[in-house]
Amino acid sequence: MKTLKIAFIALTLFTTSLTVGAATKEDVSPSGQYKVINTYVDAITRGRLTGFDGVTDNSAKFKVLRNNQIQSFTKDDMISYLKENEGREQQCTIATEVVSSNDDVAVIKVEQKYAGLTRTNYVTLANNGKEWKITDVYSIFK
Repeated sequence: MKTLKIAFIALTLFTTSLTVGAATKEDVSPSGQYKVINTYVDAITRGRLTGFDGVTDNSAKFKVLRNNQIQSFTKDDMISYLKENEGREQQCTIATEVVSSNDDVAVIKVEQKYAGLTRTNYVTLANNGKEWKITDVYSIFK
């Protein structure tokens, strides 16, 4: 009977440790990529900033090609801009497409189609082993 109790306690501890480990593991699956892209789209098109800071790497760069000139911005620059436009919904349609994806990096194309103008954003995500983060965004206006 004592052996049965010890075995039951050991099994309970083992199961608990697996459950706790699973609960703290971050989402590095492709669904984690979708969460990051949805957060990005919410921020740039709907003015919803919740979670944007968390899905963007601290060293992220945002580059915009406009009139044959490249403008470069930091994460802090982008957050400041988004805060100025918080709550403003863009009048555009959104299309997303996975350009390339593997276990370490993904490039997602996010198109914002306005009347007479399309902004195409190539968003690079990197898997840091715990979660997906935005590391680079390159935007083109046509």
